[in-house]
Amino acid sequence: MTQSQLADILIARLVRDHGGTRQRWRKVVGPIRIYGLNTHPHCNWMVDATGSTSDIAKVESLLDELRQNHPIVAADR
Repeated sequence: MTQSQLADILIARLVRDHGGTRQRWRKVVGPIRIYGLNTHPHCNWMVDATGSTSDIAKVESLLDELRQNHPIVAADR
């Protein structure tokens, strides 16, 4: 899975589960950062969500699930 594929899954799930637009959720989620496997061998990606406390909680809850299913992500080329 790539960085952009993970972002697409994340955004689609947020829209489906909580409503709103893809553009709105993409702003809340922000970029997905990828780290090297030598320093982050168990999960090499991170998101710093911004927005309301409620929005951040929704994103963080979904991130926990996605980290279990997709711990290693390749950077987009």
